[in-house]
Amino acid sequence: MHRRTLVAAAPLWLWLPSAPVRAHHGWSSFDQTRPIYLEGMARDVRWRNPHAELKLELPAAGLKLPADLATRVLPPQSAPVDGASLLKAAQLPTRKDRLWDIELAPLSRMGAWQVPEIKAGDALAVLGFTFAAEKGDPILRVEYLFVGGKTYGLRSSPA
Repeated sequence: MHRRTLVAAAPLWLWLPSAPVRAHHGWSSFDQTRPIYLEGMARDVRWRNPHAELKLELPAAGLKLPADLATRVLPPQSAPVDGASLLKAAQLPTRKDRLWDIELAPLSRMGAWQVPEIKAGDALAVLGFTFAAEKGDPILRVEYLFVGGKTYGLRSSPA
């Protein structure tokens, strides 16, 4: 009986590798020479490990870089990243996608920073990195999160 069950289940095992799997991207996959600024409304928030994720819906009217972006105060713990240079170099994406996959930090780091749990419908802005030449899916790995009037440096941990 056990052997028949295994034989009957074999077609399912053959199907599993072809099912779509969302890959976890390390920092090396992203073009860290070109910081991208996005802002919009959180959709489809997944507050779980290996890192929090959400879809960010950009405004239909398009994006503009905030006039104060280059002068925003950054958390001192993020100094090794040279955030001031990143803010000054920030650009808008060249691609026109209105829905971006946003990769935040692991929940342990989000908790250490006391980032409030983001919910669908929350307004937020991010500065981070996408793939070289903006190839592939619209994915942004976040360096800085701007939410609720605060700035969080997601690659570092608070002191």
